[in-house]
Amino acid sequence: MALVIEGEERIAAPVEKVWEALNDPDILKDAIPGCQALQKKSNTELAATVVLKIGPIKATFNGEVALKNLKPPRSYTIQGEGKGGIAGFAKGGADVTLTADGADTTILKYAAKAEVGGKIAQLGSRLIESTSKKLAGQFFSTFGKKLNGD
Repeated sequence: MALVIEGEERIAAPVEKVWEALNDPDILKDAIPGCQALQKKSNTELAATVVLKIGPIKATFNGEVALKNLKPPRSYTIQGEGKGGIAGFAKGGADVTLTADGADTTILKYAAKAEVGGKIAQLGSRLIESTSKKLAGQFFSTFGKKLNGD
């Protein structure tokens, strides 16, 4: 099952600060819902462990994340794949772009495509899509707060 999630967030910080945060494993770990571990393997590769509950299924996903098409401090593509054992798998990517809106505000736009399989895919597209949008909202809300020192 494939899905597309697009969104835009206003962040009260200059583009350079947002870019640094998007590449900081500690900030990302705190912002990713359910993230148990996020380790930097190189400047463009991360290993992640995330625990998610989607409907009645709770699973631990272990995966790899790669940053590609880097155009600092304006955009990059993030691609990843995670396996959740019996629960199934998730893989996908997102194009992220940053645009200045004045000196101290950044517009972050994202367009993500994801594919899920296994037991998770059997839950139905509405539940998966609503959960994915909720998780994306939680990520950007927490990300913005972390960036502002909250």
